[in-house]
This record gives sequence, C-alpha cells and structure tokens, in this order.
Amino acid sequence: MNEQDIQSTEAVDTAATANERFKRSFSSWFWGSITGATALHFAIFAWLPSMQAEDMTFSETEIEVLDAIPEVEIPPPPEAIRRPATPVITEATISEEITIEVTDFSNWDTGDLPPPPDQAKTVDISVAPQFVVHTQAPVLLNEREVISSTEREYPSLLKDAGIGGTTVIHLFINEQGIPERTLVSVPSPHKGLDEAALKVGLVARFSPAKNRDKTVALWIELPITFKAT
Repeated sequence: MNEQDIQSTEAVDTAATANERFKRSFSSWFWGSITGATALHFAIFAWLPSMQAEDMTFSETEIEVLDAIPEVEIPPPPEAIRRPATPVITEATISEEITIEVTDFSNWDTGDLPPPPDQAKTVDISVAPQFVVHTQAPVLLNEREVISSTEREYPSLLKDAGIGGTTVIHLFINEQGIPERTLVSVPSPHKGLDEAALKVGLVARFSPAKNRDKTVALWIELPITFKAT
C-alpha cells in the first residue's frame, strides 16, 4: 500500500469511530432533553398565576303574570235619527178684503232730534294718515329725480360704513300731486336714514289722485331704500 491509501484508510477509521461515539451518546442526550423539557414545563406552571373559571351562575327573575284585561262590553249603536215630520199645508182661507193702511209721515212726532251736521265744517285729512276714497291712485312721475335725491341725501358717514336700509314714509299729496307733509311709517335700522327719507319724499311728484272725475288729496306710503355700493 502506498502512502495515499494509508491516509484514506485512517480517515475512514476516524469517521467510523466518531459516528460510533455519537450513536452511543444519543441515548443520554435524548433522555436528558426530555427531562429538561419536563422540568421546564413544571417550572412554568408553578410560577404562572393560577387560573380559575369565572362564575357563570345566574338567577332567573320570576315573571309576574298579569291578569287579562276584562272584556269591554261594546254599547249598542244609537238609534237612527227620526225624519222630520212632513209639513201639512193649512186649509185656512185668507180674506181678499184685507188691505194695508197707507203710511203718512206727516203725522209723525220727531221729538227732540239732534241738529243736522254742519255742512260747512270739513275734516282736515292732512293732520294724520287716513284712508281717502279714490278710484284712481296717484302715479310717481319723476322717478329719476327721486333716485338722484336718494343718493344726494344719503348720509356720507353711513354710506362709507356700508350701512343701508329701507324707510317707509307716509306722504300727504294735495290735489295737484305735490307732497305737502311726510311722516315715518316704518323706520329703518338707523335714524339718519329716516331723516334723509323724509327729505327725499318732498322731491317726489305724482299724478293727481281722483275719485271718479274729481281730484282728491290723500295719504300714500312710499318706500325709500338706501343701499351702499
């Protein structure tokens, strides 16, 4: 045998010897592992807190049995309404000689009657707003002048501050359609706008109001709006 064969033989013997040693030691390693695992589990169960199942017992509430509602006796339906009696035409005869006496007012006693109203006395309707009978309402004739007056009378402080509003005014218009008096009917949020609206109302001109073919003086309402641009 050469030197290479000798070395191969020694290597095989060494491997066989190591394998035999491993096989011989397997039993001790196996039972040692089993013993260690068992001891570890016992230690874990010993140190872990004891677990106990929660008490799931419950008690039943006794159900109270209610008495049944007594049967309600339904009353009988009301009796039907009786039909009205059939009218009977009388057989009495009326004499054709009955006449009505002629009424004569000349014999009436007037007694102490109040005197007739003074026809010359007239009511001044310009004192306060009131309704006046008319068949044709007045129409605004100078709308552009009213708009220009609104812009001119708009208080500059309120306009610059962006404060606007609407004032409804009462206008007393004479027979020629010219306003003679102005009053605030519905005020705006600011007194300065109300005062400006009264001045604007005097600029307006209207067609005369008529009651049939006669011109009349009357009160109207006119809204004046101030709007900041």
